[in-house]
Amino acid sequence: MSDQKSCSCQANLSNFAVVLCEPRYPENIGACARCCKNMGISRLIVIRPENPDWEKMSKLATHEAVDLLENMQTFDDLRTALAGFNYVVGTTARTGRQRRTTIRIKEVASDLAALSNNNQIAILFGSENWGLNNDAISLCHTVVTIPTSDFSSINLAQSVMVICYEIFTAMAANSVVASKLANTAELEGMYGHIKDFFAEIDFLNPENPDYWLLNTRRLFSRVRLTSLEVRVIRGFCRKALWKLKGASKK
Repeated sequence: MSDQKSCSCQANLSNFAVVLCEPRYPENIGACARCCKNMGISRLIVIRPENPDWEKMSKLATHEAVDLLENMQTFDDLRTALAGFNYVVGTTARTGRQRRTTIRIKEVASDLAALSNNNQIAILFGSENWGLNNDAISLCHTVVTIPTSDFSSINLAQSVMVICYEIFTAMAANSVVASKLANTAELEGMYGHIKDFFAEIDFLNPENPDYWLLNTRRLFSRVRLTSLEVRVIRGFCRKALWKLKGASKK
C-alpha cells in the first residue's frame, strides 16, 4: 500500500491532466482549456469529441490558452487515454445506491497535491448530457462532486474551473509526497486476472457477474496499490489458476 512522507518540494501541477469524455460542444472544450490555463494545468485530453471545430474552440480558449488546444490529445477509447495515469479522479453530480460514494473536491485536494509529486493524475469529466457512465466511473480511484443548492447541473467549463481551483489552492500549502502508484493499464491487467480467478472458483454470480468485480475495484481503489503490489497480486492469481486448472485435469 502506498505511503506518504514529509517533503520540502511542492506539488506538481504538470502531473495533472483534465480529461473530457465525449464533450458535445467545441465552445466548451475551448472554455475548459482557458480554465486549465488559469489554474496552471497544461494538459488537456479529449475522448470522442462530437464536434471539434477549431475556430469555435479557439475563440473560447482565447489566444492565451490556444497552446493547450494545439497540444491537446484526442482518443477514441477512454481506457487507452487513461492507461498511463496512476490516479484517476471522476467528477459527477449524480448520486444514488448504484453509484460510487462521492467526496467533495475540497476534502481531497490536499491529498491530490501530495500524490502529484510522483504520480500522473487525470481529472475526468463526462459529457454535458449524461456525465460519466458506470464504465467510466469504474476506472476512477475516487469520485468527487461540487456541492450545490437544489439545482445540481453545472456547465462543463464551470466544473473544470471549480475543480482545478481547489487543486491549485491546495498546492502551495502542501509539504507531503506520496509514493508512486500503479498506473491504469497495470490495474486493468490485475483486474483481468482477478476476474479469471473468481470465475475459476465459481465466485461470480452468473446473473450478476459484475457485482463482486465492482466491489473489488472499489476496495483496491481505496488501498492505492503500487506497481510491485499489483505484480504480487497478479502472480498470486496466475499461480492459483495454474494449480486449479492442473487439479481439474487429474
